[in-house]
Parts: sequence; structure tokens; C-alpha cells
Amino acid sequence: MKILVINAGSSSLKYQFMDSVTGDVYAKGLCERIGIDGRLTHKVPGRDNVTRDIAMPTHGEAIQAVLDIMVDAQYGVIKSVDEIEAVGHRVLHGGMAFTESCIIDDACIAAIEKCIPLGPLHNPANLMGIRACQKIMPNTKQVAVFDTAFHMTMPAKAYTYAIPYEYYEKDDVRRYGFHGTSHRFVSARAIDMLGNPEHSRIVCCHLGNGSSLSACVDGKCVDTTMGLGPLAGVPMGTRCGDIDATILEYLMGRYGYDIKEMLNILNKKSGVLGISGVSSDFRDLEKAAAEGNERAELALDKFRYEVCKSIGAYVAAMGGVDAIVFTAGVGENDAGLRAALCQQLGYLGITIDAEKNSQRGKELEISAADSKVKVFVIPTNEELMIAMDTAALVEGK
Repeated sequence: MKILVINAGSSSLKYQFMDSVTGDVYAKGLCERIGIDGRLTHKVPGRDNVTRDIAMPTHGEAIQAVLDIMVDAQYGVIKSVDEIEAVGHRVLHGGMAFTESCIIDDACIAAIEKCIPLGPLHNPANLMGIRACQKIMPNTKQVAVFDTAFHMTMPAKAYTYAIPYEYYEKDDVRRYGFHGTSHRFVSARAIDMLGNPEHSRIVCCHLGNGSSLSACVDGKCVDTTMGLGPLAGVPMGTRCGDIDATILEYLMGRYGYDIKEMLNILNKKSGVLGISGVSSDFRDLEKAAAEGNERAELALDKFRYEVCKSIGAYVAAMGGVDAIVFTAGVGENDAGLRAALCQQLGYLGITIDAEKNSQRGKELEISAADSKVKVFVIPTNEELMIAMDTAALVEGK
């Protein structure tokens, strides 16, 4: 089935047009600077990229620009918009209303709107993308795929915060977790690579500028590092990860920050960027560390330390581990990071094959033959997962 996958941000819109069965990508691209001046970058495999400056006052014009170039005689890949059989939308926060993907209708939209307080930066933008597609493609079925849905199988002991219970009952305050579409994709692939055992315990490490880990038993999430929002867990590119809440009170009192400025610091000026003062890009940090920058080395040490701690905690939570998966930009491409993490996890009986580990961005097992735990590198494909969900729902499977 030919699916258009949409990931709408506040001033940008990413898209992929792909086959839900084969995973073949016919075209993909990015609309950026929506609401400012507008720019479209369109990519078709085997052809030169196309960049156009197009007025995009709203997401409606952005969607229209995507559809126009998709049918363009020179740069397009389809003759008619009717060849788009369905549209799958990434939606950040499904709150407690969504445990799986769903066909978009009025009730679905109302529930996504209700989740805006939980995802104030992303859900409004996701809704803009949905409404723009509904207006321009009224006869095409749309599906919402939620970043939080995969984690909704967590038990109460994992998702409950130790604060007055009324905040959970009245305000839905709990651990939700994110990157769920990625964790779902790679955990399913890991089970396949293990030979589809009846019982499996897998730690998925989605490591990139945004990072999260999940503990998956028999293909279902039982814990994850991110929480009510995506600020929690391990340190990230610019996000702080888990910290003592007292820090907020202390710094706000000392410097007169309001909560908005404090959260801006924790979201955009912290993480490995905050520690190093160099960059949020791990490649820059490794270069700086190699040149003797001690703070860059500290940032990398802190990241590796927290990831290993989380893996160890999840091994304890699951009562063992059968496989560890590395995915996302850093997890898939940073062989040195993987080697360092696996060396620190040697107490689990993990050994890796250095030659296999030296490869980048490929799906493969990097554990050595004598390793007691399998270690996989699995490139994530959230767009394919969205396309597969969309096709299944539209076809009624």
C-alpha cells in the first residue's frame, strides 16, 4: 500500500511517500520555515535533490506544496494524488487515551486536543498537519500513530510517580515515555533476530540527540527512561535527563529565572552541550575529547555512565536480559560508544566482535560467538512502522 507519512512540527513538516510492505521510499523531504518564508527540499532516490522557496503561511500550503511536487512532471513520482492510498501521521502524545494507533475521526482529534497540556509543543503542530491533510485530501483516510502508545503496557509500579496520587487521578500525571514507534520497531526486529523465542527480555537503546531506553518483555514495554515529557532519563544532546528538582528551586531563586526560562535551559542548553560547552553533536565531542578537551570527555563519560546504569536497572527489572539493541543516530553509527558500553557491561558476560562492530548503520549482530547476551545494531525505521500501522488499519487487518 502506498502511504504518505507526515511528521509535522511547529514550523516544519517532514514527509515520506513509501510502500508499507516493501519499505521502498519513493520520495521524501522537508518543508521548513512554515509561517516565515517557506522552503521545500524534495528527494527522490537516484535523482538530484530539489529545493524550492515557496510561500507557506500555514501547514496547509506546506501540504499542498508536497502534493504539487509529488505529481510534478519533472520531479514527481505519481501521476495523481489519488495514488496516495492513505496518510499516516506521527503524533507525539496520546496520553492515557491511546494505547495503539487509530483511524482519525472527530473523536480522535478531540482526544489529541485533550492531550495538548501533556504535549504543548508537539500536539498542536501534529494537529495542524492532520487538519491540513483533511482539508486538501478529504477522501483519503488518515491514521494517527502515537509516540507514547507502545509504552502504555508498563505496569503501575513503573509508570506511577511517588507524589500525591490525586495528581495521577485528576491530572493524568504518570510516566508515558517517548520514541515508542522506534522502540516498537527495533524490539520486534530483535525478537526476529533471536529466532522468535517464546520468552524474550530486551533492552532497547535509542541513542541520539534525543535518547531513551526501554525494557521489553515478550515484545511489550515494561519500563522506559523518559517520563511525563521527553526531558527525563539519560542526558541527551541538549536535554538534562534526570535531575534533582531542588536544582530548579535553587537556580530560579538565585538568578530570578521564571519557570519558562528554567525549562528552556533544561531543554535546550543542558545535556552533553551543557557539560561540554562544545556541542550537542557527539561527533564534535569525540573530536574535542581526542584533542584533550576535558569537559568534552566528561560529557561523553557522563552519557555512557547513565546509559549503562539504565541498562543495568532494566536487567534487574526484567530478571535478566537476552539482547541489547542499539539504534538511532548515535546508537547505529558510533562504534566507539557501543564498544565502550559493552565493555562496561562485561559483567553480564557480554563480548562483542570488533570487526562487526566497526560497521555503521547496518542491521547486524555485533556480539561475539561466546557472548552470553546478544547485542544487535538495528537501524530504526519509524516511518515504515507508521506506514505499516496505517495500512493495517485502513485495510481492516
